[in-house]
Amino acid sequence: MPELETNSNSLDRERIVTLYQVSKVIHSTLDPQEALQLIVREAASAIGASSGSVVLLNPTTGLLEIHASHGLPEDALDVHLRPNEGITGWVVRNSKPALVNDVRKDERYVAVREGVSSELAVPLMVDGELRGVLNLDSDRPDAFSEADHAFLEELADQAASSIHHTWVYEQVRVKARMFEGLASIGQAVNSTLNLADTLNVVTSEAGRLMNAKVASLFLLDPTGEELVLKASFGAGEEYVNRPAMRVDESLIGTVVRRRKPVQEFDVRKSGRYVQHVLAHREELASLLSVPLVFAGEATGVLNIYSSEPHVFSDEEVGIVSTLAELSAVAIEKARLYERIVDVEEQLRQSEQLSAIGLLAAEVAHEIRNPLTVMKMLFHSLDLNFPADDPRNEDAKIMGQKMDHLNRVVDQILDFSRRSAPKFTPIQINQLIDDLTLLTRHKLKAQGIELLRNPQPDLPEILADATQIEQAFLNLTLNAADAMPEGGSLTVTTRSKEESVEIEFRDTGSGMTEEQQKAAFSSWFTAEKESGTGLGLAIVSRVVEAHGGKISIQSDGKGTAFLMELPLDPPKPEEQPAS
Repeated sequence: MPELETNSNSLDRERIVTLYQVSKVIHSTLDPQEALQLIVREAASAIGASSGSVVLLNPTTGLLEIHASHGLPEDALDVHLRPNEGITGWVVRNSKPALVNDVRKDERYVAVREGVSSELAVPLMVDGELRGVLNLDSDRPDAFSEADHAFLEELADQAASSIHHTWVYEQVRVKARMFEGLASIGQAVNSTLNLADTLNVVTSEAGRLMNAKVASLFLLDPTGEELVLKASFGAGEEYVNRPAMRVDESLIGTVVRRRKPVQEFDVRKSGRYVQHVLAHREELASLLSVPLVFAGEATGVLNIYSSEPHVFSDEEVGIVSTLAELSAVAIEKARLYERIVDVEEQLRQSEQLSAIGLLAAEVAHEIRNPLTVMKMLFHSLDLNFPADDPRNEDAKIMGQKMDHLNRVVDQILDFSRRSAPKFTPIQINQLIDDLTLLTRHKLKAQGIELLRNPQPDLPEILADATQIEQAFLNLTLNAADAMPEGGSLTVTTRSKEESVEIEFRDTGSGMTEEQQKAAFSSWFTAEKESGTGLGLAIVSRVVEAHGGKISIQSDGKGTAFLMELPLDPPKPEEQPAS
């Protein structure tokens, strides 16, 4: 067939007016699909065609697909052509228009609708690249003229401009939606501290953001050899109940090993994806799998599945990778929170054990005093009975049992005796920072605001970090008990000539003078509605063991505990006997 030439000058005045009106119509929308539909409708109307279509080249499959039609049957949208099929394929392959006056005499023609006699097809060049074809059909032979061809080429240029603008707008809109989604996901994953909740939020939000058929999240097991499904979105029962996968034998295992994203165009046909039956039953097609990386180590993978074959763009890979990075941080934060809760519970148990030890010492002391009196009185009675008198054996047994009780008291005192502090250089401000991390959730749940007022250049002191931390924790918990309805606790540090001072000031109901006097007393004299009542007594003993001092200030509107610790505490042999 001779080559057709485009000559815009051949357009008559009426056609120019029509072209202008059609151009206004097709540029009236920014919706890509609506624009395509307007293009084919207005083109068919302007030239008087019986039917028409906009066919676009799918860059993923390489096939020509009808994206908009006018006057064609509904099943026409299911027709896919290769670039070497039909008159449309010839236009794509040669980047030239085609005018066929009688399709029955053209061996290239592929029927999409019955009764077609003539066809006019021109290429759609979008941003300098051939992206599809604008087709018009007529039931009459020799229906299209050279003027129609020239007009349609001009219209195709206008249509290409409209398509380009709508596609650019759609890309920007999708990017905006993705960034909004990322912001929303960031807020969602940072609003929960429970690990299971975090995983579910990450997976469901990723699935919605990517319009995924299925989204799933796998984490490495403790051995690092298997990936275990922890959360899913849109998955069926069979997918949810799938067994763990070995890292060295699975496609997503390569994502963990290489710490790089992997995508598969169609998992149903992939040799690397072994669960083809599952993919068919779940209607899974393309897969994008990205690693969850924290501190340079891959901890799991986030998977996105589409329902149709799809090549994920660099932008989509970047968005999902960004989401995976954000998710890895959120997951690690949730894990850290769980560890903090565990450590806080261990500290509570440590406080209880310390209290039990102190209680045991108090009990032993209280038993020893009357026991010593009993032994003295027993020996002063000088109970000497005749050898055949049964009371002689009773007196002997009484003496033995009192000796036994005395040995038990000695053992309790040896067991409960606090070990001497192990002095090392410590930073008080750092201990308070650690304390804040350990107690912030408890205080927040109770409506208590923890405020820190540290002196930046506070000098190091020699102290036992574990014992000082225990004392700080006890003072914090004591303040929390004093503010059941909420309030604030301010921890201030300041340096003095040879010591540092740490102040714990709460906004509770305060303490009476009697309560202040008995605050550091033992279990036998301290009064407390709940707990052991030994927390402040332990604090006092820790401070004394470090050669420091502790005092109380309370005016009925709150209480302040002032702890003073020397920079270089005296050695045990240098401390005065208590």
